[in-house]
Amino acid sequence: METFFISAITFGAIFLFGCVGEIVTEKAGHLNLGIPGIMCMGAAGGCLGVRLCTYGVANPSGVLTVIVAILFAMIFAGLLGAVYAFFTVSLRVNQNVTGLICTTFGAGFTSFFLNTVVLADGASARLAFAGLNYFNATIPGVDKLGWFGNIFLGQGVLVYLAIIIAVVAAVVLRYTKVGLHLRAIGENPATADAVGIPVTQYKYTFVIIGAMIAGLGGIGYTMGYMRGIVGSTVDTTIQGIGWLSIALVIFTLWKPALSILGSIVFGMLYILSTRITGITFEQIPLLDIVPYAVTILVLIITSIVGHRETQAPASLGLSYFREDR
Repeated sequence: METFFISAITFGAIFLFGCVGEIVTEKAGHLNLGIPGIMCMGAAGGCLGVRLCTYGVANPSGVLTVIVAILFAMIFAGLLGAVYAFFTVSLRVNQNVTGLICTTFGAGFTSFFLNTVVLADGASARLAFAGLNYFNATIPGVDKLGWFGNIFLGQGVLVYLAIIIAVVAAVVLRYTKVGLHLRAIGENPATADAVGIPVTQYKYTFVIIGAMIAGLGGIGYTMGYMRGIVGSTVDTTIQGIGWLSIALVIFTLWKPALSILGSIVFGMLYILSTRITGITFEQIPLLDIVPYAVTILVLIITSIVGHRETQAPASLGLSYFREDR
């Protein structure tokens, strides 16, 4: 049971990155269905960062490797997020279509890039070493604290980074002027524009920031959960996680703080089929659809309740035409 909770939290961090990134994006009024592809790009960039820091180096720095990998993951994901922002903010292209294109491109690029560039020249062993010893290094002595230390203090650096980002996002959105402006844009960009809020700048900034946060979910999977073991189907797996991350946004009612708990729940549900003994191969897909079913249930309940705090931003998915103001 202890191992199950440890794995659920580790996997939940992947969902948390994707969920918080999408929440930030949606608060700006943009439904980014490109999150799965953006998370794939984060995986590609993160693995490239690890390769650059460890290739041909006798004693690479663990701290430097982690920092560079995180930066590269954010850069790669941010670039695709910038493309999405350009098409949906400046060109006002349909957000759903643009997002799906970004997902297709991100997954395809990642598969090609990892297999032909990152994993060339026997880099797999170096990635596995970094994943185990750098990204999943724990605080010395936590095992002496028993199950509490192993579950809550024995996680890798990316788990704590995900929680920190979620808390910061919650504080910014709820208690700062920037968060107030962003929420105003998501609800009614025309009104926000009329009172002097730079709508276009806010949309660009937070769509890209959201993409950079979501991109960390890719490296969270490859270097965090998989401990650097990058297989040929990594892009397919991350795509599935990305779609669930978007569903998690609804499950957590667009609240970054609540997404911390929600991500752990989704992590438990996602790995449940691999932990239950005695189930048949035909029953596994039934367990895999549980997160989607739970999300639909939450969506129905919140729709019935009808409280504004539990609803999506009013302008979500709608292009803003300033000349119509």
